[in-house]
Amino acid sequence: MPVSVRLTAVVCVFAGAVAACSPPPQTPPVASDAAAEKPAALVARAASLELPTPYEPPPGDSLSHHASGFAKTMCSAVFITGLDLAFAAEHVGYFSAPYAIRAKLGAPVLDRQKQTVSVTVPGGPTRVAVYTGPESQGCITLSEGSDRLSFTPERIERRLTVPATAPWPMGDTLPNEPYPATLRADKLAEAVAAAFAHPEGHTAAFVVTHKGRLIAERYGDGITASTPLESWSMGKSVTGTVMATLIHRGVYDLWQPAPVPEWQQTPGDPRVAIRIGDIMRMSSGLRIKAPNDPDYDPNGTYPDHLYLYTGAANTFAFAATRPLQWPPNTVGRYRNTDPVVTNYLNRLGAEKLGEPYLSYPQRAIFDKLGIRTMVMETDPYGNYLTQGYEFMSARDWARLGNLYLQDGVWNGERLLPEGYVSYVSTLAPAWVADQRPQYGGGFFWINGEGGMPVPKEAYYMSGAGGQTTLIIPSHDLVVVRLGHFKGARPGGDDFDRALALLMEAVPAR
Repeated sequence: MPVSVRLTAVVCVFAGAVAACSPPPQTPPVASDAAAEKPAALVARAASLELPTPYEPPPGDSLSHHASGFAKTMCSAVFITGLDLAFAAEHVGYFSAPYAIRAKLGAPVLDRQKQTVSVTVPGGPTRVAVYTGPESQGCITLSEGSDRLSFTPERIERRLTVPATAPWPMGDTLPNEPYPATLRADKLAEAVAAAFAHPEGHTAAFVVTHKGRLIAERYGDGITASTPLESWSMGKSVTGTVMATLIHRGVYDLWQPAPVPEWQQTPGDPRVAIRIGDIMRMSSGLRIKAPNDPDYDPNGTYPDHLYLYTGAANTFAFAATRPLQWPPNTVGRYRNTDPVVTNYLNRLGAEKLGEPYLSYPQRAIFDKLGIRTMVMETDPYGNYLTQGYEFMSARDWARLGNLYLQDGVWNGERLLPEGYVSYVSTLAPAWVADQRPQYGGGFFWINGEGGMPVPKEAYYMSGAGGQTTLIIPSHDLVVVRLGHFKGARPGGDDFDRALALLMEAVPAR
């Protein structure tokens, strides 16, 4: 069924037949000798700073972990986003269950009565993901060999003060007003069209706000303004936002040593030097293996970075017991230990306030912003896995982006501490020392190398498969692009063309 999409003064229709395409490459090709030299320099610098601590690989069988990730991803795609199982198996969520690996596993089996998806390892275990119901913790993979969760899921009560029919941004009713004279409606329409130029890009949603006003949006076939979509590591920025509310409420200080209980047990534990601000800059120094490491061996042991999604273990305990590989704030590495430890601190902080942990993000952030669609998933122990297991509509991601564009203030209320947005949008020193001006604070990326055709000062939430919430302060813009994973490469190219046209459509301040 075609989806008619309303812009302000522009109407788009996406006919929406989904085209098949080959799976995207897992790593981009090396573009030059200089590009080839960069990882070697990163490895050499890190080696010169490395501490003599052991590496212990995660437990379990890699194919079972992939089956766990596949089952969970399919469960969420069907029960949260509302996708067809066959479509989801072909197009969605390669990150925790790569496309090539899926051929080695049994086909996912959907049981709508039990609200489960099961994936069997040939000659091995069957991994089961269970849907915990609407307004709850989404889909969760059971621990291997278990038939139940180790916690009781909770219904997340939404306490928004206005109805969904209220005007944007607290509601979803858009004013029927012409564009301001400073905006070029023709270029804006071209940008929206460019975002969907190639069907094989599988773009699911594209939303643009200017000075907080929603000025353009369009959706793929079967997707609406309220559809929760896979967002992957954009959830890391949500994790940082939750921490920021706890800092604002006086529970923590950004630059205090992180009070992780496991780091306080042995006198002289070097991890006591890790500050909260270091962790949220992906600069903690904790030792794991991750696919983004410059020396990562894809033929080696199953990476801890993925195990923190698929292990169906107590993720907080696992992450908090990793040793230091480097002194904190010296080497920048994109590793899931850091958002997981931050989530651990978020749990401890909410409980210190006497707040229910699972409801805290909705009450502290989402209710205040008019966000109604967020689903945050957990491990089997009830610990949030918002390093990448969360689903939210494009409009709601735009609302969250506008909180940052507005310096952490919403409807006159400060939700994030003063200076936090500056911390988020400032390059992390350890990443600069690695000559990679890409990462900021609060688990945000920065366009410091000009990879996007927008100002280098722009910063963004980013998730695997091309999920992006981009904040461009110089143009008062927030731009959201969400898509099905299989179309990441062509969808990303379309997004870049759309951004270039937006720079023509919207003047700088």
